[in-house]
Amino acid sequence: MIRRRPSRRRRARLALALLVAAVVAALLWGGGLVWFVDRIPRAVVAPERATDAIVVLTGGAGRLRVGLYLLARKRARKLFISGVYRGVEVAEILRLGRASPRALECCIELGYAATDTVGNARETAAWMAAEGFRSLRLVTAAYHMPRSLAEFRRAMPGIEIIAHPVFPRNVRLDAWWRWPGTAGLLANEFNKYLASNLRAALVGRGGWNGGPRDAAKGRAGEGAS
Repeated sequence: MIRRRPSRRRRARLALALLVAAVVAALLWGGGLVWFVDRIPRAVVAPERATDAIVVLTGGAGRLRVGLYLLARKRARKLFISGVYRGVEVAEILRLGRASPRALECCIELGYAATDTVGNARETAAWMAAEGFRSLRLVTAAYHMPRSLAEFRRAMPGIEIIAHPVFPRNVRLDAWWRWPGTAGLLANEFNKYLASNLRAALVGRGGWNGGPRDAAKGRAGEGAS
């Protein structure tokens, strides 16, 4: 039996349907990106509130300095730095953060196991459980905060998390679409955020998370990403 080739009209309809689907997908993704950027925190919530721990995700000296400053101001009993390269010691962290070793060295612990944000959350969850802590202040870059909060809330559903975003100078959140470097960074982070929620939904550990500003107010340096 001879199979007939699809007619030109049928092929044209198929091509049009694929084009429409691609346009709709692009519009949905673009709208989601705008939604995501609008919900990146622009300020620190409850900066004076103390927690059991301060957690810094590695990736920039700016975040280290913020974490050390908060510890020096007694915003928590201990500082945990997640995703540290093996071989790096507390003394080097203090040097990078320009902090006094005598005052802070006793209250800093380093985590070497994490290589990405999921690892940060799991490593921190194990440390929090070992310490018996019930609240933490999470320090990472503002654009990385939505995904970090999502992963940390999944790993530690019973822990109170306060977001403490850091704002890198090279990431321009105002009129971000005018800056190719920032736009590309935010688009990439949005894709990772989507993948994070999709992965969680597929493994049955919770799906789409609420806006990061809500998370910062409630349960709630770029870290390992």
